[in-house]
Amino acid sequence: MVFGRGRKAKQEQQTEPEDRDPVAEGPAVSAPGDLRAAAGPFDVSEVENQDGYVDLGALLIAPREGLQLRLEVEEATQRVVAVTLDMDGSSLQLQAFAAPRSEGLWDEIREQIGQSVGSQGGQVEEIQGPFGTELVAKLPAGGADGSSGYRVARFIGVDGPRWFLRGVLGGDAALDRDIAAALEDMFRQVVVVRGENPMPPRELLQLRLPRDSNAPAPLASPDLGQAPDLGQPEPGPEITQIG
Repeated sequence: MVFGRGRKAKQEQQTEPEDRDPVAEGPAVSAPGDLRAAAGPFDVSEVENQDGYVDLGALLIAPREGLQLRLEVEEATQRVVAVTLDMDGSSLQLQAFAAPRSEGLWDEIREQIGQSVGSQGGQVEEIQGPFGTELVAKLPAGGADGSSGYRVARFIGVDGPRWFLRGVLGGDAALDRDIAAALEDMFRQVVVVRGENPMPPRELLQLRLPRDSNAPAPLASPDLGQAPDLGQPEPGPEITQIG
């Protein structure tokens, strides 16, 4: 795993021709929700040994060769609001939220994402994937040569015990299931640390720098055109790398 040290992250906007279908390769397979505890992502109570994980507070990330990790910060407060895993030109943004005991958030959040994308002139499509129902969002974007196209983000969500984990796949992984396989596997290995404190539904679980990190505090960088957010709480687009 590679960690940057305070350098501004580079992120190219994914622009595809209008006639390309998102996630065209590979069959759609639905995974029943009751398999989550066995297949992941996991609650911290379901993991016997936490050694070897990168500890980011609310999320524990399993390291992997070639993986680059970035923390995203909110400009106003400088708090860490998301973690992004970069690998082979594709990305997976992760955020964990508090959820009610009795019901999940994913159904409601998918609807809100659709409304957000629609307000920006984009489109969403529900598909069945390895984590159940997913969303593919297409937002209008211009190519470097002046041609029109769109950028694509694939939203995946899993409801766990009193938490909800959202992933946003970008780059080629948003379009190709074979390319997405490695990031999907990393999503399955994520461990969520909900904590015992009462929290309102949708409150972002607190992320932080790794405890063994000697890197300086994250600094904000310019807007890099991230995928649309689910709304509340709303993280800023600032991205930094950590060591």
